[in-house]
Amino acid sequence: MTSSEQARRRRLVPAFVLHTRPYRNTSLILDVFTEAHGRAGIVARGARAGKRARSGLLQAFQPLLLSWSGRGELGTLTGVEAAGRALVPKGRRLYSGLYINELVVRFLHRDDPHPELFAHYREALRALAGDEDEEIAIRRFEVQLLQEMGYGLIVDHEARSGEAIEADRRYAYQLEAGPVYLRDGDAQADNVTVVSGATLLALRDGRLEGEQVRREARRLLRQLIAHHLGGRPVQSRLLFTAASYTE
Repeated sequence: MTSSEQARRRRLVPAFVLHTRPYRNTSLILDVFTEAHGRAGIVARGARAGKRARSGLLQAFQPLLLSWSGRGELGTLTGVEAAGRALVPKGRRLYSGLYINELVVRFLHRDDPHPELFAHYREALRALAGDEDEEIAIRRFEVQLLQEMGYGLIVDHEARSGEAIEADRRYAYQLEAGPVYLRDGDAQADNVTVVSGATLLALRDGRLEGEQVRREARRLLRQLIAHHLGGRPVQSRLLFTAASYTE
């Protein structure tokens, strides 16, 4: 096999399906997140056809080993194997699983590998499918996603002075610059979120203790994500609202 032929074939690549849609009469188009190749588009021919149906495996939250061939926007699926038990979030946690899937689709470009983010994604799913704190799992993944995309939060020092963040101080988090110490009487611009130093340090340490810290962390991450998505709404949040999900 020539190097050119090898470049067109991917074998047993760890992956998760992010989204599927019907294609022609019997096939599916898969949007997948892979460990080695980032996001990829793959056609699963005949995946919905009778006894040849593969759709039982080709579901979100199922760890997979995928093989495919072809260049360009869409490859062709040549093999699929389960790589462990499904990590399906239960009940309302399912919306959080759909949320992180949407973030991956919206932020990652095709064929742009992020193996560390893939590992963080898998851990987030394990947390959501188990009994770990749902909100901590989501906030951690959001922070890790922004870091991987080059939009990492500044949570350990003040943006102007470089001084260490202090838990009992208030900061105006400027979306493009980071946290700026907020003095009494300072005007608050529209593009900032006010957070406590305790919240920034909690995000640094991956822990969220107390309702105020959780509320501020949620608001800050939401604003940062909206900013980097150009203000376009995250559709899975609409599902939260429709299901009376408590933010």
